[in-house]
Amino acid sequence: MSEKQSISGRIAQLARANINALLDQAEDPQKMIDQLVRDYTSSIVDAERAIAQTIGNLRLAEQDYNEDAHAAGEWGRKAVAASSRADEYRGAGDAANADKFDALAKLALAKQISAEQEVHDAEPMITSQREAVEKLKSGLAMMKEKLTELKGRRDTLVARQKSAQAQQQVTEAIGSINVLDPTSELSRWEDRVKREEALAAGQAELAASSIESQFEELESADTQIEVEARLAALKRGTAPQLLGSTTVTPAIEAAAD
Repeated sequence: MSEKQSISGRIAQLARANINALLDQAEDPQKMIDQLVRDYTSSIVDAERAIAQTIGNLRLAEQDYNEDAHAAGEWGRKAVAASSRADEYRGAGDAANADKFDALAKLALAKQISAEQEVHDAEPMITSQREAVEKLKSGLAMMKEKLTELKGRRDTLVARQKSAQAQQQVTEAIGSINVLDPTSELSRWEDRVKREEALAAGQAELAASSIESQFEELESADTQIEVEARLAALKRGTAPQLLGSTTVTPAIEAAAD
């Protein structure tokens, strides 16, 4: 009886295990769940073996019970038959045979009483064993449900853990890109190109300014030469006629004379 109580108690304790609390405290959920799956599977195998043995013992007890019940019935019928034969012999005046069959009837009745006592004594034990077997089966079913739940949670948590690790890797990669941004090198190169372009534009503008100055100086020199030539012509009296003019004013003629 104590063995059955021990088996039932262990199954009940395993079935009531707080899996969620264990998983929440686990540093490595996958390893923790895998270990729980192994432990639970091993416990289920042990429980199935123990329950099978208990059921086997119950079936043997039931078989003995049925045999004792059948024997009680058989001894009862034999007692009836022997008592009837004794009455026949006694009615025929054969006291010796009547006493012989009455003795056989008494023996059969004693056997019947013994068998009935066996049946009576076995009934509470068989009832108890049947209740224990039902409890063990119920506990085993709970363990199997917990194992299924545990496996399902293992797959879910492992997938979540891998997803979280992948997300961490992506976040770290993004952080590395922010710290070592390759576009920052392009920005510095772009600034350098802009400075070179500005320098080239300044040099071109400066060169254009220098050429314009040279042309302005050249034009100024040409003008001075033209002035000198016209002055000489005036003095010679061969000054060209002014553009748009057809006569020479007296003031100019006086000045020429």
